[in-house]
Amino acid sequence: MYEAVCESLDDLQPWMSWAHDDYQKREAQEWIELAQRRWAEGTYFGFAVTHAGSDMFLGVCSLSHIHPLYRFCNLGYWIRSSQRGRGFAGRAALLAARYAFEQLGLIRAEIVIAVGNRASQRVAEKIGAHCEGVLLNRMLVHRKVFDARMYSLVPSDFGLTARV
Repeated sequence: MYEAVCESLDDLQPWMSWAHDDYQKREAQEWIELAQRRWAEGTYFGFAVTHAGSDMFLGVCSLSHIHPLYRFCNLGYWIRSSQRGRGFAGRAALLAARYAFEQLGLIRAEIVIAVGNRASQRVAEKIGAHCEGVLLNRMLVHRKVFDARMYSLVPSDFGLTARV
């Protein structure tokens, strides 16, 4: 993970608060440990995205900010720079959303993307996520305020019925 982050800092820094020039190996390890704890608690589900043929670490796809009452979550993803544009983020996002609906019983997955982050917006559009509009002042990254596009996936996008 550390190597993938370091390789991708130029692409990640504008959009991810945790990405910074002095990113350390211990930060990757801390994220892994935190992700494992939160998975056990049922509050965060972080999936390592790996290449099936080589097991190369490609990035992360996650289900976060899970709302237990209204049963929705945030769906996020990033792929190391050298592997972008090959469909990995989209495939991972679809698998994570299906997991959210089938295993967690959620009824909505939201993908919130800063307006200037065209690469992530293209992923959401390619996987058929519904663009619901622009949310003003929705994101704060490195002390910069961004408007964000709201995309969503729902169980019916997968031929599933929302469990109520």
